[in-house]
Amino acid sequence: MNLIGIGYFGFETAKLDEWRSYGPEVMGFQIAPNAETETDSLYFKLDDRRHRIALHAGSIDRISYIGWEARNRLDYLDALEHLSSHEVEFTVGDEALCEQRGVKELIRFRDPVGYQHEIFYAQKWSPRSFVPGRPHGGFVCGDRGAGHVVLMAPEANPALDHFLREVMCFQWYGWGAGKGKTSFWRTKLNNQTSHDIAYGVAPGRMGVQHVGLFVESVRDVGETYDLVKKKDIPMMMTLGQHTQDPHMSFYHFNPSGFAFETITELEPWEGDPFELNPEQMSTWGHEIVGPIVGPSVQAPEALYPELFKK
Repeated sequence: MNLIGIGYFGFETAKLDEWRSYGPEVMGFQIAPNAETETDSLYFKLDDRRHRIALHAGSIDRISYIGWEARNRLDYLDALEHLSSHEVEFTVGDEALCEQRGVKELIRFRDPVGYQHEIFYAQKWSPRSFVPGRPHGGFVCGDRGAGHVVLMAPEANPALDHFLREVMCFQWYGWGAGKGKTSFWRTKLNNQTSHDIAYGVAPGRMGVQHVGLFVESVRDVGETYDLVKKKDIPMMMTLGQHTQDPHMSFYHFNPSGFAFETITELEPWEGDPFELNPEQMSTWGHEIVGPIVGPSVQAPEALYPELFKK
């Protein structure tokens, strides 16, 4: 399947009011306008797209869906045929759902762990429409996607590897440095970053561990870092540089209990001709100062009771 990367993220939260101030004031997101009929959602712009992050009111803080972007309608139709050939059950988004996402068409399906995925094409955008919520150099999205996500599974699942490799046609990156058996993957068309999605194992639990967002400069990372410290927002890891790619970043916890990794490229990622096996996760920094797995990772029946009722 010809997928560019993650076009948008969707979350449910019981903390919309906290996100409404945190998003612009800490992260520099722009609040996007809601549809008149939708008063219980909050949308954030990271660039000129209609939105990249959606938060919907709910009683549980959890990831709701991950939107994967196909290049165009033909690639979208090919993706439908490919999923059908692998007997993956999917539903076609109706007009109201497509309008909510701001896309031409979309389909929805679940991975073997239970996470909801969407494939879409042609999300709405307006040139020069992004205005950050605070002084900020901007986020790097475009043809690399909106960022990456690390999800946790309650147990090792051989069906997941098959799903990611054969169904989603993802490229394998590796196990990651210092992360045990967390598998890292990127889309077929992504040759700019090491991974779009990763799955770790948290025995008996699932949920989103962190979301990585790229910003334009070291200054954008540093100013966000200062704001997090000034506001006493809990951190997962301090400023540092990973071993496997030339990126500088830090991790802090947002109102929903998972971490944002704020990242900038010190130099472009050139790809790896072979699978790396670093001795340590980072060349410098990234001191662990908080839990690696936050309150966003819980027992499946608590997080997704509609899927895992006992």
